[in-house]
Amino acid sequence: MLYSVWRRVYTSALLLVLAGAAHPSFAQAINPAQWAPELRAFARQDSLTPPPRRPVLFYGSSSIRKWETLRQDFPGRPVLNRGFGGSRFPDALYFFDQLVAAYRPRQVVLYEGDNDIGSGATPQEVFQSFRDFERLMQQKLPKVPVVFLAIKPSPSRWALYPQVQEANRLIREYIGQHPKRLRFVDTATPLLGANGKPQPQFYVADSLHMTPAGYAVWKEVVGKALKR
Repeated sequence: MLYSVWRRVYTSALLLVLAGAAHPSFAQAINPAQWAPELRAFARQDSLTPPPRRPVLFYGSSSIRKWETLRQDFPGRPVLNRGFGGSRFPDALYFFDQLVAAYRPRQVVLYEGDNDIGSGATPQEVFQSFRDFERLMQQKLPKVPVVFLAIKPSPSRWALYPQVQEANRLIREYIGQHPKRLRFVDTATPLLGANGKPQPQFYVADSLHMTPAGYAVWKEVVGKALKR
């Protein structure tokens, strides 16, 4: 059943993209067709292994996609990974219906904004994108809480860390005003050493993505925020 829904959603979305008609406000910001292989992979996964009912859905960019040990890290919790590629907030908003709402999650864990800042977005733009995401949640999944994972520091983007910190601050302060439906988890500070810089053991050779040791740090801080 879910697979047939996926096929209809995927086909409709792809036709709209090719026609240039889908979500025109994002037309200049994103290229939805680039994610077609990942959408097909998700559909195939769902057809082979039905996703958990009302999952704790992890959503966002490659730092989520590469968290390949989610099930082992959070046993007993119905986690589902729907991170994709080098996505940015406009991508996460564009595919909200297909990759978030369609699964009727009990909780959404979001990591986004890293690639936005890496592509030149300002902290204020990242914050506004987070607000846009929250508005979608309120419209379509009003009773589902959101956990936002702080944008991490990365050696390869260290020059941008002041902007990362400002985006995190804006989102954290807003979340603090809405504690019933939103939660901020600091997944940034634990990756810093005593010198205030990213600890090398937490990053792979590209100095951007994390090693298993980095995800072990995230497991500890994120696990405290998850619903069962």
